[in-house]
Amino acid sequence: MTSTTDFETAAHSFLDLVAQVQPAKWDEPALGVWDVRSLVGHTARAISTVETYLSAGPAAEVTTPTAESYYAEAFTAYTDNDAIAARGVEAGKALSENSGVEYEATLNRALALIQSSGPDHIVAIGPMGIPLHEYLRTRVFELVVHTMDIAKAVNLRHEIPSDVVANVADLAARVAVRKGNGEEILFALTGRKPLPPRFSIL
Repeated sequence: MTSTTDFETAAHSFLDLVAQVQPAKWDEPALGVWDVRSLVGHTARAISTVETYLSAGPAAEVTTPTAESYYAEAFTAYTDNDAIAARGVEAGKALSENSGVEYEATLNRALALIQSSGPDHIVAIGPMGIPLHEYLRTRVFELVVHTMDIAKAVNLRHEIPSDVVANVADLAARVAVRKGNGEEILFALTGRKPLPPRFSIL
């Protein structure tokens, strides 16, 4: 599955960047309420939750058929932003000198579970059931966007493979269309009209 390859590539890109973060940078502001430490902790959950969800039983049926529907519909309905922020802070507090090795081990376990689960597996996320390859597209999105956030926060140049970035950009554009913002995105990309302040597809 392309999404499996993208997931592995995006995860390694994230881990490579984290290995370059200097100790003095960990407590600097990064994104919203998160400092760099909390943002790294939050981003790492895009790896660890794959292991968590695939270690549990599958969903009985598909309720969220695509990554686009996850972000356009289910994400808003089932997401508690305060809880997400708090989990990121807690994950950041748990970081240690061995976290890079631990994250790599978690990634390897997640990849093994992906292979053993098979392409027809339906991932259960609370009340949602989403096909495995579509769920992985959401994890790639989180990894790529937040890796970019981290690189900006610590002022490091970090290249993410262009094919992975292209797939994430495609997903973002498709979510924007699903949410009724397709024309705004096209106008912005073609230099006709800037996006409104603080515009986001999420």
